[in-house]
Amino acid sequence: MKAIRIHGFDAAPTLEEMPDPVARPGRTLVRMEAATVGHIDRTVWQGRFLRHPPLPYIPGVEAAGIVVASERHAVGQRVWLRGSGLGTLFDGTWCELIDAPDDALGVLPDAVPMTLGAAFFSPTTSAWVALHDVARLQPGEQVLVTGASGAVGSLVMQLARDAGCAATAVDPKVGPPEVASADLLIDTVGGDVLAAALPAVSPGGRAVLIGYTAGPSLHLDIAHFLQRDVALLPLNMFRREAAGRAAAPELLARLADGRLHLDVQPFALADAALALDWIAQRGHRGRAVLVP
Repeated sequence: MKAIRIHGFDAAPTLEEMPDPVARPGRTLVRMEAATVGHIDRTVWQGRFLRHPPLPYIPGVEAAGIVVASERHAVGQRVWLRGSGLGTLFDGTWCELIDAPDDALGVLPDAVPMTLGAAFFSPTTSAWVALHDVARLQPGEQVLVTGASGAVGSLVMQLARDAGCAATAVDPKVGPPEVASADLLIDTVGGDVLAAALPAVSPGGRAVLIGYTAGPSLHLDIAHFLQRDVALLPLNMFRREAAGRAAAPELLARLADGRLHLDVQPFALADAALALDWIAQRGHRGRAVLVP
């Protein structure tokens, strides 16, 4: 099979020929039809993740494809793959034939294209869990969203409105939003954008922190922050993966019937390096996926 391998942290990805994996108990072989290139893949590739596979390794934590051998899943079943150590503890999904733990698979409906099936899990479940499990969103609330043009931010906007809330994008080029105007802030950007948006949350409100593409640091005036009485709530999807997997069928159904929309940008498997560069660019829309 063809596979992308990383021989050193921050080293250029290389396309190589490797032996096909062999079926074994507890694992499923999947013919890859699409594999996502995400920020977690960049973090592992750069050696900055808490865990990483032994070098050299095949990256990729998400994908979609067809089951070709399994004791648990039916051969020919369309599936999505995510988690259980894929791309973080051992080889991942950027290869033609994925060797995955049985627990990493979920059923992919026929109405959902493979590229979307590979890309949906991280942004849709992050948006859903941030709103419903972490923030405990209530109908009628005013929601502000930073990074609303990105994959997660755009889905937060869609899901918040679908839940009966008013969702407004924060545009840092326009200036800070109105002070104390929102019940909830969903921040996907971090850094100075988060600092500028926080005063817009009403006293007793919440801010859920999802990402930090604008920087991992936040400077707070503690006295002012205490007076504002705003809860800062982090989203850790590794700890909340069970909640994400539970929500996946409903989110896939909404993607299938058009109630949710997610942009996907395909790249050839050989162009993994280009995909890694593309997702690092500010202002890119949607998710990058590799196709064989």
